[in-house]
Amino acid sequence: MLILILLLVQTWTQLTATGEVPIILSRKLDLKQASLHIAAMLIETEATPNPATVKFIPGRVVMGMGTRDFATPEEAEASPLAAALFGLGDVTGVFFGGDFISVTIAPGSEWSDVKPEVLSILLDHFSANMPLFTPGSAGEIIVPDEEEFADDPEDAEIIAQIRELIDTRVRPAVANDGGDIVYRGFDKGTVYLRMHGACSGCPSSTATLKNGIEQLLKHYVPEVTEVRAV
Repeated sequence: MLILILLLVQTWTQLTATGEVPIILSRKLDLKQASLHIAAMLIETEATPNPATVKFIPGRVVMGMGTRDFATPEEAEASPLAAALFGLGDVTGVFFGGDFISVTIAPGSEWSDVKPEVLSILLDHFSANMPLFTPGSAGEIIVPDEEEFADDPEDAEIIAQIRELIDTRVRPAVANDGGDIVYRGFDKGTVYLRMHGACSGCPSSTATLKNGIEQLLKHYVPEVTEVRAV
């Protein structure tokens, strides 16, 4: 045993003198750090009901509050990440959710070609902890759409019930599919909603509105007669 220990000490001394040990340890540390980095930055992907849209989950918060939809390259200028995604050429829509990003591609484009490029952009962005919005661009400010209706104050109680159902029943379910549905107004029994992310342009969106959301609201709020997308 003593001879073995002496041999090990001698070997360690020789390796240290030649500088091989620090190199070996350094390489092991580099590999360990790289493995930890990769493990911490795995991005999940999920298909959505919209074949043109894929949901990307980076495993961290994307939007601290609210959501943000980018439908054009001009709108995407407020976000370095959205701008980079639109820069691929095949992307026609980017949506930021609470903990996910939905990306929509143009007709004729194939996800098998686009997905690796999207993943590369997302990995670069989140691993570098880059800001989601351009400083001073007011990108984080949610501006109400022009189509928002001026609700009748007399309908305040009805509208409160509608909003609560949408926020607690509808939006969480829709977020699982990579989208969002936002209340826009209520007028003479009709509820107006705006679709974002995977919901926008989805072939099944009409069925979701009529067979799902409309029936839900009618059941709990008798004053609702119809639901429309704007």
